[in-house]
Amino acid sequence: MSLSTEIEKRRTFGIISHPDAGKTTLTEKLLMFGGAIQMAGAVKARKASRHATSDWMKIEQERGISVASSVMKFNYRNYEINLLDTPGHQDFSEDTYRVLTAVDSAMMVIDSANGVEPQTEKLMEICRMRNTPIVTFINKLDREGLEPLDILSEIEEKLQIECAPMSWPIGMGKAFKGVYNLYKKQLNLFSAGADTSDFETVQISDLNDPRVDELLGSQADELRDDIELLEGAADPFDLEYFLAGSQTPVFFGSAINNFGVRELLDAFVELSPAPGPRQAVERMVHPDETDFSGVCFKIQANMDPAHRDRIAFFRICSGKFSKGMSVRHHRIGKDIKIPNATIFMAQDRAHVEAAYAGDIIGIHNHGTIKIGDTFTSKEKLKFTGIPNFAPELFRRVRLKDPMRRKQLHKGLIQLSEEGAVQVFKTLLGGDYILGAVGVLQFDVTVARLKSEYKVEADYVAADFQVARWITCDDDKKMTEFRRLFEANLAEDGDGFLAYLAPSAWKLNYTQEQWPDIIFHKTREHI
Repeated sequence: MSLSTEIEKRRTFGIISHPDAGKTTLTEKLLMFGGAIQMAGAVKARKASRHATSDWMKIEQERGISVASSVMKFNYRNYEINLLDTPGHQDFSEDTYRVLTAVDSAMMVIDSANGVEPQTEKLMEICRMRNTPIVTFINKLDREGLEPLDILSEIEEKLQIECAPMSWPIGMGKAFKGVYNLYKKQLNLFSAGADTSDFETVQISDLNDPRVDELLGSQADELRDDIELLEGAADPFDLEYFLAGSQTPVFFGSAINNFGVRELLDAFVELSPAPGPRQAVERMVHPDETDFSGVCFKIQANMDPAHRDRIAFFRICSGKFSKGMSVRHHRIGKDIKIPNATIFMAQDRAHVEAAYAGDIIGIHNHGTIKIGDTFTSKEKLKFTGIPNFAPELFRRVRLKDPMRRKQLHKGLIQLSEEGAVQVFKTLLGGDYILGAVGVLQFDVTVARLKSEYKVEADYVAADFQVARWITCDDDKKMTEFRRLFEANLAEDGDGFLAYLAPSAWKLNYTQEQWPDIIFHKTREHI
């Protein structure tokens, strides 16, 4: 099969939502339709032995939340699908931001009772930075929620994206009868607790068909009125607008009951884009180029605690990967052979013989690969757009056994390379300061230091509120700044200098006083 045919079959997307909108449940059901799992792990049964397939970390299973991104590959209708499940918990948004740099499209899950929530707005900003096409699934229609039209207007208003309804709900909560698929002109009728194969699909070319009244009773006229209103007021689906990230096709359903999920997946594989070109410092790289190139967007340590392994997740950007091929690791300037790359099914893995642009592969990493590293078969390239974000919360690490300082250093550096937390070492005193975007990250770091590195540590408040990486073209000015602000300076895990300010006001004041120093809110992975 030709390279372009293989690439055309691929769909690589991330699922985004606010916590508890049903993202993990939807992920499970998509995998089930793709034949990747036999039985979806019911979210309510987290305390039982059967946890959701995509939540493999101990803390996730205890707390019933996703805190690490999972990568899952499955096949559906002859499409090769790479699904990246992102952490729903807002404390892990940085990992999510980076995952969104590796996808070609996104699926947004919205709880019909809560509408657009803050985390969804944040994630949408990241998608907008890259004009990522987004398909929307309004979930939990089997419960009482907001009126569908109100949800659509909220999405348009809060997320600044045009909505094109592709299906329309018939009632909600106890009165939920199913959806009318505007895209395929068919009624999909719902019965609570039904098996996926039990949903009744009725093909109708005209809503005035008497069968509609037989099936829906008093709700038939309500549906006709809704559809008439939509045809006059809603925006028709426009593929170009969708691919440009300006319009989102909207589907309604209930993931926990499998309802509306197949329609969503069918439309998704047909409408969403195959892998596209990606920007490198040197030039734009196209997926169907014959030379291999890939970029590391995520590192996960100890996915298998028995083997103390670290896996680097790569997005293939162009060409074909073959088992055992040699590639150039450009940051360290060495050629390396990759005998065993893996593809993922959540925690389960399979060795990959061949992979193409758009696929996500895992490479065993013994501390040499960092986020942002580019591998190619020939040309020197450096892919851009995988940022480090300035942390918003800070804690000082307190080691309980001073003899374990070496292990603490190793653990913190490895966890920071993963992007789970940022580590700063103060110039004065050499203390370790953890920086994160959410409090839960500190708990996870302490738990993982104990379980994976046998280091007993806790954290206490730090006197910092804001961090900015600093650079300056004038060496004299930089030397002077370092002398005066030594107590506020620290190096991050990659050795970059950062200014840690006690308050936002102090940061602004310092910036005004030192116009030659550049204060950076993000830093590209080098």
